[in-house]
Amino acid sequence: QVQLVESGGGLVQAGDSLRLSCVASEHTFSMYAVGWFRQAPGKEREFVSGVTFNGHSTYYAKTVEGRFTISRDNTKNTVYLQMNDLKVEDSAVYYCAADLSGPSRNPLVYDYWGQGTQVTISA
Repeated sequence: QVQLVESGGGLVQAGDSLRLSCVASEHTFSMYAVGWFRQAPGKEREFVSGVTFNGHSTYYAKTVEGRFTISRDNTKNTVYLQMNDLKVEDSAVYYCAADLSGPSRNPLVYDYWGQGTQVTISA
């Protein structure tokens, strides 16, 4: 059982940056692909970014490509999402998720989820 804890969310202005962290409870975390998803009120959960177990391949939604960067440090059981040039439409609860396959853009694939961290961008 992998437990995931997100942190780093907050309230910032448009154009600012935030770095989210996803820390896992298990050292076997290095075997898992990780995805970041977000969900705004009244909307479906959407894929933001994903990284393979070894960090060698990364994937992004078109809406964040060029502004967000995903990375991982398996020595710290942590995956990061660096978010730059934030926009009002980036406001949502951000979740990290882990799975032995993938990463996938389909949230149903993932076995483990964190509790989420709120990101709010003001104009």
